[in-house]
Amino acid sequence: MTGTSQHAPHHTSNARPPRTADETDSASHHPGHQDRQDRIPPYYEDRSPGSGALPPRAWYARSDADRLSLHGTWRFRLSASATAEDDAFARPDFDDAQWQDLRVPGHWVLKGRFDSEGSYEGEGGARRSGAPVYTNTAYPFPVDPPRVPDENPTGDHRHVFDLPEGWGEGPAVLHFGGVESCARVWLNGQELGHFKGSRLPHEFEVGHLLRPRRNVLAVRVHQWSSGSYLEDQDQWWLPGIFRNVSVHRRPEGSVVDHFVHAGFDHVTGQGTLRVECEPGGRVTVPALGLDLATGESASVPVHPWTAERPHLYDGELATAGERIPLRIGFRTVRVEDGLLKVNGRRILLRGVNRHEFHPRYGRTIGPETMRRDLLLMKRHNINAVRTSHYPPHPAFLDLCDELGLWVIDECDLETHGFAQQGWRDNPVDDERWEPALLDRARRMVERDKNHPAVVLWSLGNECGTGRGLSAMAAWMRERDPSRPLHYEGDRSCADTDVYSRMYADHAEVERIGQRAEEPLSDPVLDARRRELPFILCEYAHAMGNGPGGLSEYQRLFEAYERCQGGFVWEWIDHGLRQLTPDGEVFHAYGGDFGEELHDGNFVCDGLVFPDRVPSPGLLEFKKVIEPVRIEDGTDDDGAASAVRITNLYDFADLGHLGFHWRYEVAGEGRGHGWLEVPALAPGESAVLKLPTVSPGEGADGEAIWTVRAVLDEDTAWAPAGHEVAWGQLPAAPRPAVSPPAATAAPRRGEGNVIVLGPGTFDASTGALGYLDGVQIGGPRLDVWRAPTDNDEAAPWQPEPRPATEWRRLGLHRMRHRVDAVETGADALVVRTRVAPAGSPLALRTVYRWTAQRDVLRLELTVDPEGDWPGPLPRLGVRMSVCGSLGRVEWFGGGPGEGYPDTRAAARVGRWSMPVDALQTPYVRPQENGARPGVRWAQLTRTDGSGMRIEGDPDFFFTARRWSAEELTAARHTTDLRPGEDLWLHLDHAQHGIGSQSCGPGVLPQHRLEVAPARFSFVFSSLR
Repeated sequence: MTGTSQHAPHHTSNARPPRTADETDSASHHPGHQDRQDRIPPYYEDRSPGSGALPPRAWYARSDADRLSLHGTWRFRLSASATAEDDAFARPDFDDAQWQDLRVPGHWVLKGRFDSEGSYEGEGGARRSGAPVYTNTAYPFPVDPPRVPDENPTGDHRHVFDLPEGWGEGPAVLHFGGVESCARVWLNGQELGHFKGSRLPHEFEVGHLLRPRRNVLAVRVHQWSSGSYLEDQDQWWLPGIFRNVSVHRRPEGSVVDHFVHAGFDHVTGQGTLRVECEPGGRVTVPALGLDLATGESASVPVHPWTAERPHLYDGELATAGERIPLRIGFRTVRVEDGLLKVNGRRILLRGVNRHEFHPRYGRTIGPETMRRDLLLMKRHNINAVRTSHYPPHPAFLDLCDELGLWVIDECDLETHGFAQQGWRDNPVDDERWEPALLDRARRMVERDKNHPAVVLWSLGNECGTGRGLSAMAAWMRERDPSRPLHYEGDRSCADTDVYSRMYADHAEVERIGQRAEEPLSDPVLDARRRELPFILCEYAHAMGNGPGGLSEYQRLFEAYERCQGGFVWEWIDHGLRQLTPDGEVFHAYGGDFGEELHDGNFVCDGLVFPDRVPSPGLLEFKKVIEPVRIEDGTDDDGAASAVRITNLYDFADLGHLGFHWRYEVAGEGRGHGWLEVPALAPGESAVLKLPTVSPGEGADGEAIWTVRAVLDEDTAWAPAGHEVAWGQLPAAPRPAVSPPAATAAPRRGEGNVIVLGPGTFDASTGALGYLDGVQIGGPRLDVWRAPTDNDEAAPWQPEPRPATEWRRLGLHRMRHRVDAVETGADALVVRTRVAPAGSPLALRTVYRWTAQRDVLRLELTVDPEGDWPGPLPRLGVRMSVCGSLGRVEWFGGGPGEGYPDTRAAARVGRWSMPVDALQTPYVRPQENGARPGVRWAQLTRTDGSGMRIEGDPDFFFTARRWSAEELTAARHTTDLRPGEDLWLHLDHAQHGIGSQSCGPGVLPQHRLEVAPARFSFVFSSLR
């Protein structure tokens, strides 16, 4: 840190004082800008947070004072610059008949459409003024703080409203929940002021201006302002009035502000309640028998609030002019003994980062969507949210209180783009920006201070370091000492209470868990940091196919008490729903709107797709973080006769769960029932004997126990029977695979073919052409996969990046040479060399075919030539078959996809679905859909005919209606066109997935190193 400022007093007004000399842009302050003239900037370029707004206060959703929502259709005019129009539109008598209609809340840039040529045409036909823009870190305008370019899209909004009958006279406030990025406001021709801080509330006193009929609200919104320099938050830049707009009546004696203090003593079991309020009043909590004057304290036995059991007490705050419902959760958050504790216990954060996003409405999110998000999180064992990188809509925090999630509430602050210039001119280290920074801190804390779900305040994200952050931290500690502070961007942790990192790899996390990380140069700060709890505020980048390595991270969190979990980046893909000229739906990302500067599909990095359908990554995360571990409880490595149940909750026992067992042989059920599991306390385990089950007739297949933990009763977030955790155990040693005896001999057929059992081969190339009369293409060795986002890796990642190296080696253009086609007494042997052009590297591959009358077996031997510098994408065979084989059944991992480091959620079973359902529709198409651990698979037509494939050893099975080359070339799902054939991939091995789109790469144990390999498949037809 470069310095520390004193905290500002609580409830300082936003009214702008006279400008001082150091607030103007002077050549003396910036020696490198000698050509800059002294000037008084326009309001949208000054560094102030605004003018005229009331002090911030706690938000509450309801009271008995009247409120009037102003949502609906407003009149709208878009200009290409901030100065294109004068202020005449704010006059009540202004004629806006020629203006357009606009939905408010909303974003004007989301009204555009794609034209017949696939180009985006924004609002009013002006692409630069009417299109979304996505950048990760770079500012989409010249970096010259606090100045912005003349090309500054500006939306003028007008809305006419009447007051409801009986509204009456007296004070009232006009409330804006969120406007990007700067708004200037008039009511009935009177200017109220302006404000910045897009994801924060602002209110103006308007009671003296309101009329019973025809009130005219005028709002000018600029896309770019000085505030934009503080909001570089890795998301779409979407200007507009995107949150609530409302008028609140404030009768005399109504609540100006209130602060609910509700701590819990885990030793005595008592909660202590004190409510500060201006003006004074009374607080009642009927369930606790409390009737207190504000400012008074009372301690009574209570049920504490936790994310696992979010107990809320209904209360009421009453003053002379207003009654407010309260929902009170008693809990205490502390950092002690080097750990982050709630109610005296260490917590483990199984979290996600969450941007507010809707594929149609941008950051305009309704309560149904918020609830849907939280229900999905709870049902997938997620217990924490970091509100990246700004405070969310306050209704979201109400739901977190109700349903139970730990929340890191993050300030509306990020200046990441300054990193590209070595943090020169960074606002958080410039005292002239300090009022704006403190204003943002106040508006978050004051708005959200009464939520028990909020357990940490975050200063912001990726701002470097500076005196402004120190000033914010000092003010937060003074105002609310009951919550620790978080900030990741300062490795010294000088202003924080937890040690937070992004994307630290597994090895570093282990060192940190051992408190053996690299030391700081300052021994005092180093000693302090080593005593802090550690969280990964971002890890496991969920971009495209992935993330990999989740299981290994979770084991570190469980092994080292200092490592208290983290937050996957992130919750949802930010793909904007669009239509092609033919009406097909796809999701757009950076560059699809003609942006001159963008970061592509880096905006699509979530655990759910834009339409909120869970991705395979979310299912994997649910399995990895499940709060109950179910594993083999038998002492030896043979057949399981007992199951070990371990409670991994932080607070709850297992009394709310039932445990169901199922016994299967070859995927078919042979018995099921319930286990009697004690109500184990957190951290406790029990070993339970499994029942004796008769395997029944034909019990020569693979036998497996599956034990599931399910909810015993309905909860607020899931019905009874919802699965919380599961485990599989071998019920018997797995039967060995015996290859079919070779009983058929190869023979020459008509037309230069070789016939072997049910197979017909080209005598020149040795390629299989028909299986029992059904045309086949291949199989032949394949090593290429359409690179995943993690294969491509972020540009800043160290070389070699997997996909870059694969292309450099030419793995996407391998060439096949047949060296020999040999027939023997019982086998057809094809010797080949598979290699890329321009390289001496190669894979010597031998195909050995044997057969019975109706069964064909392929054994492959692969030996590398040369010194291969890195791993392969995949190793297996690919082949084409008739597209009418549209249904797949298999025995192995499923029902969803899985790869070497993303297969925890794949349970062994017998699965069936259409080929089209095997595909995972990642926003940017890439490798997907592999089913791991497949013993056998069948592809059939509607009449049941088809083909069967068995593998030794187990294999990864993929089937799709387009080739890997077509998948590689596609940019959107609508680029993929089904062909006449199916393409099958039967992979002996796959390279892992990792998280290198932003985080660490594939762990060594999941890399597909180039080495000799031998594997086999058996093909047969189904009639």
